[in-house]
Amino acid sequence: MANCGNCGNCGSHFSSILQGDDGALKRALYKSMGHTDSDLRKPVIAVVNSYTNATPGHVNLNDVAKQVIDGVREAGGVPMMFGTIAPCDGIAEGHLGMRYILAAREVITASIEIMVRAHRFDGMVLLGSCDKIVPGMLMAAARLDIPAILVNGGPMYPAEYQGKHWDGNIVTEAIGWKQRGEISEEEFRHIEDIAEPGPGSCTMYGTANTMSCLAESLGMSLPQTSTIPAIDSERFKVGFSAGQRVVQLVHNGTTARQILTKKAIHNAMCTLLATGGSTNAILHLQAIHYEAGLGNLSLSEFDKLSRKIPLLAAIYPASEYDMIDFHQAGGIAAVEKQLASQLELDALTVAGTKAQALDQVTLLDENPVISPLDKPIKPDAGVAVLNGNISPLGAVIKPAAVPAHMYEFQGPAIVFDSEQEAIDRIQQGGIEKGSVLVLRYEGPKGGPGMPEMYKPMKFLEGMALSNDCALITDGRFSGSNRGLFVGHISPEAADGGVIGLIKDGDQIKINISERTLSLLVDEAEIQNRYTEWKPLTKQVPSGFLNLYRERAASAAEGAVLR
Repeated sequence: MANCGNCGNCGSHFSSILQGDDGALKRALYKSMGHTDSDLRKPVIAVVNSYTNATPGHVNLNDVAKQVIDGVREAGGVPMMFGTIAPCDGIAEGHLGMRYILAAREVITASIEIMVRAHRFDGMVLLGSCDKIVPGMLMAAARLDIPAILVNGGPMYPAEYQGKHWDGNIVTEAIGWKQRGEISEEEFRHIEDIAEPGPGSCTMYGTANTMSCLAESLGMSLPQTSTIPAIDSERFKVGFSAGQRVVQLVHNGTTARQILTKKAIHNAMCTLLATGGSTNAILHLQAIHYEAGLGNLSLSEFDKLSRKIPLLAAIYPASEYDMIDFHQAGGIAAVEKQLASQLELDALTVAGTKAQALDQVTLLDENPVISPLDKPIKPDAGVAVLNGNISPLGAVIKPAAVPAHMYEFQGPAIVFDSEQEAIDRIQQGGIEKGSVLVLRYEGPKGGPGMPEMYKPMKFLEGMALSNDCALITDGRFSGSNRGLFVGHISPEAADGGVIGLIKDGDQIKINISERTLSLLVDEAEIQNRYTEWKPLTKQVPSGFLNLYRERAASAAEGAVLR
């Protein structure tokens, strides 16, 4: 839109709310902060910055934001920054705080919605890195349907201990090593000091890095950028380019829902399955699908694709290769290049079509991290859906992180009504090999908040039980977990799911190849147990968790607020 260069009353402002006499007060408020008439005639771009020095994946985002701001200005926009919350899963782990983490996704989405609609920004750049912040931002983009780009802060470099690369979860495993007398207190403190060597999202292929990669696969991040390390100078160049590009998207009229289509969701599902990403990503893709106005995304859709898409990349904790190795091997774009025949190549991205993006990708001649489609690491996908009488609406598992000898497993149940009960029993040495730990009343309503069952799995590893025991839950798991774990069991116990009827000693069978999760108890006995069942309601502080519990959908529907 041409600018007349006069007083601003003639409708020459790009933003409709700044035009004419009705826009005068708004212009005056902006001018009080130093914005000029010239600034206010440009597209107004929100820079949604989730910087905090309380979360390592976000501590570098102010520096990235400066580059975004410069890019917006260079392209002819005016940047205006605001923040969101950004809780760290690792710091929230294992206490009341973890119950807030998934619920925080909804708060992040709503806070962006409120600010953007209140100010009627013309476009936005979303800056985030960690587990629920990235999906919350993508959900906001889908809900708002304005031009938007996501820029992540990049993964952390790994720790090195005794000649091996680790992520920060070495600390939790080291607790078990110390309890078994394998390391001293001094060595334990040394591990603590080296475990997280610098800024960035934790270097395993957990939820943070999975969702950052899927943002690229969805087309909402610039191609070949999601795995650039947090301390790499290229990370700042990405910020500048994103700032430039979002202004172009505004002028082109390219909005988020033109990108976040069923084709984009299909592509992200394929890359999730081909890389064995975090099981949490299923919840988040379902939520993004819902916010994009596409309705419910059934777990059956993931199940269908999981039988078709093989595992092309195994990344720590599913292998020795961490996120820096994955980046150097070509990152998510190289996986998509190998997977191209299965993708919707005409899907739109923030930088053209998926086909155009992949045309710029050069594959390595020798690549130990990423395999070609005709020679996969495993013929089955890295993430799968299980059904059965315990999970008639579905449950999720990560075969990429399951030892081969545990693909078919049967054992007696040991039942816990909370994560802490399980942790105490494991640490006391009260778990026998061959058992199936059942952690229930940890779903969206029962938890409430669907907390991660990270610690029980890590303590099983530390106690040398992870290759001999299974764990099933209506809660979630961290992307850093490995072993035979099944989560998102639906219906959850609080909704009357069969998981709430399991008793100690019941035989439970898990068969990954057949995609089944079964309670080996007669149907008549199951129905009889319903007559005695009473739901357990956990007490939490007054506030948002109670609202979340009342409104949260099933894990089978992404645990979104209804």
